[in-house]
Amino acid sequence: MLYTQEHLELQRSVRKFIDTEINPYVDEWEAAEIFPAHELFKKMGRAGYLGITKPVAYGGLGLDYSYALAFAEALGHIRCGGVPMAIGVQTDMATPALARFGSDELRREFLAPSIAGDYVACLGVSEPGAGSDVASIKTTARKDGGDYVINGSKMWTTSGTQADWICLLANTSEGAPHRNKSLICVPMKTKGVTVARKLKKLGMWSSDTAQLFFDDVRVPQRFRIGEEGMGFTYQMLQFQEERLWAAAQWTVLERVIDETIAYTRSRQAFGQSILDNQYVHFRLAELKTEVEALKALTHHAAELYLQGEDVTMLASMAKLKAGRLSREVADACLQFWGGMGYMWESSPARVLRDTRLSSIGGGADEVMLGIICKHMGTLPRK
Repeated sequence: MLYTQEHLELQRSVRKFIDTEINPYVDEWEAAEIFPAHELFKKMGRAGYLGITKPVAYGGLGLDYSYALAFAEALGHIRCGGVPMAIGVQTDMATPALARFGSDELRREFLAPSIAGDYVACLGVSEPGAGSDVASIKTTARKDGGDYVINGSKMWTTSGTQADWICLLANTSEGAPHRNKSLICVPMKTKGVTVARKLKKLGMWSSDTAQLFFDDVRVPQRFRIGEEGMGFTYQMLQFQEERLWAAAQWTVLERVIDETIAYTRSRQAFGQSILDNQYVHFRLAELKTEVEALKALTHHAAELYLQGEDVTMLASMAKLKAGRLSREVADACLQFWGGMGYMWESSPARVLRDTRLSSIGGGADEVMLGIICKHMGTLPRK
C-alpha cells in the first residue's frame, strides 16, 4: 500500500499527539492499572482521531480504511499496549457495526458521542465459557413488550470499568447459533448492569478490563443494531477490521528492534559492544525482515479490503503472524538486553507482556489456523 502525503501527515500528527498527551504519562498509567479514558478520548475526539472512517454526518472524517490502518500503525509509537488497545476497541471493535448497520437515531445516540470522545465504548462478546467460540455465548435478550430484557455476563471487557455503553452480543431467539444473535447498544448505567470486578492481567496494565453481569437489564428494542438475528454476521464482519488492526502492531515490533539496536550498540561486554557480535546483528536483521513481511501481508489484505473483497483468510493470516512474531521479537530483544531486559520497566519486557495477548484476543491462534484451513479447503471431512 502506497501512502499519500495525507496518510503520512496523519501519522506525523498522531505521533506528535502521543508525544504530548500519552507517552509522558504511560508509566503512571501502567502503575495505576488504568488510564483516564474520558479525558484522553475527549482530546482525541477534538483532533478527529476517533472517527476516521465514520460518516461525516455523525462527526467522522468519512475517509477510507487506508487511513484507519495508517492511524493504527502510528499508535505503535505509544510506549505500552494497553492504551492503543482501548483506542482500537473504541474505533475498530465496538463501533463499526453501529456505523454500518445502526439506525440514524441509534447512531446519533451512541456513535456521534463516541466519535466526539464524550462516550467511552466497550465490546461485550467474550464470556467466561465462550471466548474465541463466539457462537456458544449464553447471554440472552428476550422480548418483553417493546423492550429487551438481558441476562448473562461478559468477560475480559476492555474499558469495562469506565465505559458509557457496551456493544453487546446476545441470543435473541432459540434458533441456530449463527442466526439467533443480535448486537445491542446497552448504556452501562442501566439498572441491572454490574461491574463485578476489575481484572488483573499479565500485561496491558494501563487498560482497565472488567467482568460484567447483566441481571434483568431492560433496554428498548430500538437499541438493537440492524436486523434481529444478524449479530453473529455483523460481529464476523467487525473481526476483519479488528484483526487487521491487530496486525498493524508491526510498528511496535519495529520500535523495539530499533531500541534494541541502540541499547546493544551502547552496551559493552568483553571488549566490544553487544551489537558487534555477529549473532546479535544477524538475528536482528532476521527479525527486521520478518516484520517487513508482516507489514507487506497486512497492507496487501487492507488493499483488497478497500476494494470490497472478503479478506477473512488474509486478515486471519496477518493476525496469526503478528501474534507469533511478537513473541519471537520481544523474547529475542529481551535476551540481548540481558539483565536490564528482565527488569519490569524495560521496553522489551513490556512488549513481551503486552503483545502476548495478540495470540488470544480477537480469536486465538488456533481459531485463525482453522479459518485459514477452511478457506484452503483442508479441514477434515465430517
